[in-house]
Amino acid sequence: MKTLTALLATVGLVAGHGYVDNATIGGQFYQFYQPYMDPYMGNNKPARISRSIPGNGPVEDVTSSAVMCNTGSQPAPLHATAAAGSTVTLRWTLWPDSHMGPVITYMARCPDTGCQDWNPGSSAVWFKVKEGGREGSSNVWAATPLMKAPTSYTYTIPSCIKRGFYLVRHEIIALHAAWQYPGAQVYPGCHQLNVTGGGSTVPGSLVAFPGAYAGTDAGITYDAYRAQPYTIPGPSVFTC
Repeated sequence: MKTLTALLATVGLVAGHGYVDNATIGGQFYQFYQPYMDPYMGNNKPARISRSIPGNGPVEDVTSSAVMCNTGSQPAPLHATAAAGSTVTLRWTLWPDSHMGPVITYMARCPDTGCQDWNPGSSAVWFKVKEGGREGSSNVWAATPLMKAPTSYTYTIPSCIKRGFYLVRHEIIALHAAWQYPGAQVYPGCHQLNVTGGGSTVPGSLVAFPGAYAGTDAGITYDAYRAQPYTIPGPSVFTC
């Protein structure tokens, strides 16, 4: 009975929130880190391009180091190869319709040796490549399309950036409880790219995680149940 109860509790947890399940990058399909499978596979653990996450739950403190790539996140051994200027498709697990909020994507240039042994720490290395918030004061958010199967989100690798290895940080900020403690819930995850082609641009105006968001930011403390404009947190989107 205890085993059945525990199993049912786990099923409820898995169904509750969400994370990026898989992606198409450079025309190739990639299964992302599976938090309820990979840790239990021992020597048969698959090599991924996405960094580890503990589960489908949120980070609730934007000043925590976990807000970068998630709690306990570790570098992945592989990179997905994609051309600068190409589009990446990410597929989330089904997102709960109560968790309205923005969807934001950042990139950071890794060392020339790759991302597999690199953590940015508190360094300002991130530039924003895509953001989506609320459509006016409607009930339509950037997260809304992810609430219905099949889920799909795309971002474009800037065409002018210098070729090399990049870490991508992708997140949904859920605002259903942002007006009360503990506030906004951040669902971040990171994956690793080997960008080919491109130009010579090294983006400036970089931010750090933690550091890019403050707990008092209007986009973090926002009351999503009021008909009012929404200001997406963080820097402006980098453009070529």
